[in-house]
Amino acid sequence: MNLKTSLSGINFENPLMPASGPLVGDSEKMKIISNYGVGGMVTKTISKKGAEVVRPCIFGGSNFIMNTELWSEYDPKIWINEFLPEVKKEIDKPLIISVGYSKEDMEYLIPKLNKYADAFEISTHYVGKDLTTIKETLMTIKKHTKKPVYMKMSPHIPDPVGFAKMVVENGGNGIVAINSLGPAMKIDISSRKVLVGNTEGEVWTSGPAIKPMALALIHKIKKAIPQCEIIGVGGIASAEDVIEFLLSGASAVQMLSAAMLKGKDLYKKIIDDLPSTLEKYGFDSIEEVINTGLETGNVKYEPIYPAINYDKCVNCKLCENICPYFAISSIDEKVVVDTSKCFGCGLCESKCPKQAIENVF
Repeated sequence: MNLKTSLSGINFENPLMPASGPLVGDSEKMKIISNYGVGGMVTKTISKKGAEVVRPCIFGGSNFIMNTELWSEYDPKIWINEFLPEVKKEIDKPLIISVGYSKEDMEYLIPKLNKYADAFEISTHYVGKDLTTIKETLMTIKKHTKKPVYMKMSPHIPDPVGFAKMVVENGGNGIVAINSLGPAMKIDISSRKVLVGNTEGEVWTSGPAIKPMALALIHKIKKAIPQCEIIGVGGIASAEDVIEFLLSGASAVQMLSAAMLKGKDLYKKIIDDLPSTLEKYGFDSIEEVINTGLETGNVKYEPIYPAINYDKCVNCKLCENICPYFAISSIDEKVVVDTSKCFGCGLCESKCPKQAIENVF
């Protein structure tokens, strides 16, 4: 099975990379993550000075991470003189250097980082929503490098398509989408306090919980601007997720939060699972997934009623309890759908733990 993909002529053995964050916070960590077989490497975001990070800074929920981490806590000179030379010497795969944030930062950093980078990822998390400011940052970067440049889009950008269009029109190769959501908050009732947060008690949220938004934004951008290369990030936790992101419009993907929730060996598991998962869904390669169109717009307005597969049904009554239209009941230990009440919404089919409800989707 061919797992290879490419971005701006850079070849990757597989589409999965780590996302910028604590797991790639120095050269030692990057070597460990590289050994799980990822297709390329990404650094933690390097800025003009090391970040001062409040502690504790990370909270793990059932399907999300909340964090107050900023950019790298290390001075850029440590990256330039120690971490990056070691990474380039010992990790033989494409290196994307994450950099932030202002055009003044880029004037200082890009010339010093350029010889180590195969490509740059530019975080826009703390520079606001004004595309003019982001454009000036991009143009400053392009003055100092011929390497591919990908602008990382925060979900607070009001016009995602406009953001991507601006990037492509001003010499950027594409975007990384999406960054973590926020602000958010984690409250502990017993202590009557916020468990983790900045001085305002606020955090950023990432992980599987944000995947639906990431997929929608990537698809919207790729549909509007087909020539825009996209690195998908935001909720990947399985080989199936990788395929979904590629179908939505990405050419490669990044994962971080799920590896912090489930364990760092999740990188290896996903890569090991990709061949059989591609085969399961009828694909011969990653390239075929990327080139496959995603069907949308085939909407209906008349209800299609759920059908019960009684060979699978265990009469757990979940469908009865969750039905928002009170259309499902268990009569004589058998699930029955009242079509005079059923709206054809699909909730029951999507939630059935035994996949015993069919026909709606």
